[in-house]
Amino acid sequence: MRILKYLFLLLLLAAFAMSVFFATQKGNYDVTRSRIINSPRVTLYNYINDYKNWEYFYNPSENGAKTDYIFPKNTIGKGASFAWKNEDDSGSFTTTDTKENKTITQKIVFNNSESEVYWTFKDTLGKTKVTWRSKGVMPFVFKIYTMLNGGPDKILGKMYEKSLATIDNSLHQEISTYDIVVNGKVTKMGNNYAYYPINSKISNITKNFRAILPKIEKFLQKNNIESKGKPYILFNKYDVANDFTNFWVCIDLKEEFITGPESEVLTGKSEAFQAVKATLTGDYSHLDETYSKIEEYLLQKGLKQDFSQPFIELYLKSLVEEKKSSQWKTVIYIPILIPKKVDYSNYIPKAKTERRVISPVSDIKQVEPTQNDVEKSIVIPDLNRPQ
Repeated sequence: MRILKYLFLLLLLAAFAMSVFFATQKGNYDVTRSRIINSPRVTLYNYINDYKNWEYFYNPSENGAKTDYIFPKNTIGKGASFAWKNEDDSGSFTTTDTKENKTITQKIVFNNSESEVYWTFKDTLGKTKVTWRSKGVMPFVFKIYTMLNGGPDKILGKMYEKSLATIDNSLHQEISTYDIVVNGKVTKMGNNYAYYPINSKISNITKNFRAILPKIEKFLQKNNIESKGKPYILFNKYDVANDFTNFWVCIDLKEEFITGPESEVLTGKSEAFQAVKATLTGDYSHLDETYSKIEEYLLQKGLKQDFSQPFIELYLKSLVEEKKSSQWKTVIYIPILIPKKVDYSNYIPKAKTERRVISPVSDIKQVEPTQNDVEKSIVIPDLNRPQ
């Protein structure tokens, strides 16, 4: 019995000593991982900035246990959040700050302990270097676990590397899957529509579209106005050199509606026009290629763009309703110039006029000179002619 008591005391002392040891170890951690992602910076930023995409690449369970994700209404940008839980742990993420296409700052709560997470995005030869960093203080249980398994840098770093590789593969496959069709010349019918005008950087078109569209939808709902069709952007000005665009976010209406002068959301009516139509199925990073194909078509058909009219991007299926970018469908309408037809119905021909025709020399009638003409002539004798 004494031996058992001694063994028990030794185990108790060992456990106490280990507890003291772990408790006195620093619980701070700072883990960073980077990767070159084969995707445009804007696409990658938007993907990570939307928490609904995290269930595809983020699994906090080291053994791959099934994780449940809980998404609130707002999952994008500053103030967005989501929670997760599995058979071992639970936690949540909240976005505390963003700089468009540059940085995302987040707060993670894990086992009642808060830590900071930082994402940075940098262009690198058509690809994007993304850096994922987290720093904070580990809870006691997690500190013991990490110290027994190689430290926080190894455990968290391994998870970050796996997640970044999954993002790279997923985005590369999604972006590489696309289709462009130039449908040809069509008549774009006019409609009554509600719109919200905005000046923006070209690089912020997607961000502003997503921010403004709910405002228009809320306005229509509040005023019991029925819409029809999908939302679209009407571009009035598009200055690539200065990264500037003036555009309207629009939704067509079933009936005409006139707003007051103080309303943020305005209404208008468009007329039918001739246009070249093209359809892009896939990520917005292929829009430049789509416009290039439209230019080729215009050149081949001898058509010219009508720059006095705005062009349109109609979002039949967008990132607002579809997570996979390979399924996005965008229809583009480029207005074209139509040669004016001359109306001859009231044409009155002018009276015919005689044209003076000069006949060839051989047809000129020879007239004999008169005596007066001869007398007036001065004749110079040819001295060399034989007399």
